[in-house]
Amino acid sequence: MSQDASRAKPNAWQYIRYCYGGRLPDSMRDWVREDLTGKGAARRMMLRVAAPAVLVLTPFWLIPTTLEVHLSMTLPILIPFVYFSHALNKVWRRHMLQVHGLDPELVDELARKRDAPIYQAYLDRYRPRPDAGPGPPQPPEG
Repeated sequence: MSQDASRAKPNAWQYIRYCYGGRLPDSMRDWVREDLTGKGAARRMMLRVAAPAVLVLTPFWLIPTTLEVHLSMTLPILIPFVYFSHALNKVWRRHMLQVHGLDPELVDELARKRDAPIYQAYLDRYRPRPDAGPGPPQPPEG
């Protein structure tokens, strides 16, 4: 067994590749699952998308000019990065789960656990009960 295959967490190079679509070894599936479905997963994904944009836009702030010009040079590029990273967050996390051989439906696992009592209360209140009888009277045919 190689050193990479026995690791529970990715090293720096593996992590950078993973952040931008690379596949990690199967031995790191638990880490991938927690990273993509655990608490803070959406925030981590948005930061990963924003990091390259910030690196590319940083030199614009070295140009000697006013704050308004700096903002007008960088915000029109940065805002779509943030917007699309939020809009496509679940899509990307589902894709990465699938790339690693995990169930893409795990993305919603925390929300399902959080909303389980609400869902159960709904079922308890509105689900037909077997002992309730034949139900409401039916209108006459004809």
